[in-house]
Amino acid sequence: MKEHSKVDIELVERIRQGDSDAWQSLIDRYEGRLLAYTDSRIRNRATSEDIVQEAFVGFLISLPNYDGSRPLESYLFSICAYKLTDHLRREGRRPSVQMHHRSSDGGGGMLEPVGVDRVASSIARSVERKRIEESAITEAISEQIERWKSSNAFAKLKAIELLFVRGMGNKEVAEKTQLSEQQVANYKSDFQIRLRSIIDRMELDEGVFPELANN
Repeated sequence: MKEHSKVDIELVERIRQGDSDAWQSLIDRYEGRLLAYTDSRIRNRATSEDIVQEAFVGFLISLPNYDGSRPLESYLFSICAYKLTDHLRREGRRPSVQMHHRSSDGGGGMLEPVGVDRVASSIARSVERKRIEESAITEAISEQIERWKSSNAFAKLKAIELLFVRGMGNKEVAEKTQLSEQQVANYKSDFQIRLRSIIDRMELDEGVFPELANN
């Protein structure tokens, strides 16, 4: 048996037992791959994140029916592909998803709660953390933009807009702005450093932007 399969089996078993740390480990393990998959097809990061989140929730709902005979990665990608197709067909309509599964006692298809309340709670915390992070980033970007506007640093503003809003690469931005690639790289680095400094000043809980902790 491959080592990654052993890890997946252990993760699934811990998730069945309601281990929220295992759920987070599964997200950390597969979120990047699923996002790359959806991004390559719709090229809209926010929508991709929503679809991937729905895929994880879909996996949680289907967990009672997952017997491990199919590789976990393949199973997750099949759910994500379904969510992506559903999104494209519905043009943004999002059906509500309940954290339940069908009763195994054959009682008329009634739904009963999945016994992973702590995992569901973990999802809720992740959503709330995302909202806090989005709010903090919005505030930080607004503050930095106002600083550059007040100092007439419009070349920086144009470069940053092309980089982060239009999603262009350094070389393409340099060509459009008549800056050197090194200047564009410097502006990008400066912007990221300033955003981090502003966010650090907000003194948010350590659970928000964990990647900034202990650095």
